[in-house]
Amino acid sequence: MPLLLLLFIVPLIEVALFIEVGGIIGVWPTIAIAILTAILGSFLLRHQGFAALRDVQSRLAAGVNPGRVLADGAMIMIAGVLLLTPGFLTDAIGLLLLIPPVRGWIFGRLASRYTIRSVEIRQDRGARARGQTVEGEFEEVHPGRESTAEEQRVDDQPSIGHDRR
Repeated sequence: MPLLLLLFIVPLIEVALFIEVGGIIGVWPTIAIAILTAILGSFLLRHQGFAALRDVQSRLAAGVNPGRVLADGAMIMIAGVLLLTPGFLTDAIGLLLLIPPVRGWIFGRLASRYTIRSVEIRQDRGARARGQTVEGEFEEVHPGRESTAEEQRVDDQPSIGHDRR
């Protein structure tokens, strides 16, 4: 329901802002501002988006958790969509999302509300090249909840289909 409300209210606000700004500075300057913000947004999106992609790749290559960088990349992508959408409100939000401290603040707020899970991946390139199965383990953690007897029984059973050479 909040998303539907947002999809209804944002265009109304944008139309009202276009009317107000157009009344103050004129129609053509208003259209020029909308076009310039789209061009600026695409330039900034390309620049910051490629920088975020390089950072994710370097962190993955180093074996470091890229969670924060992935979140930055997602916010940069959202900023680009907002900047390419005609409107003053969406442009303002999009420009704010391109500012690294603002993205850090948003990430901090979201991280404090949600459980962050990380997965550690270790590659054995030799085993992969030899066609062997690479085994791994994971554990899903639910804070404040004990596992049930059924879950413990399933966890104690051996896995099926592993290649044990």
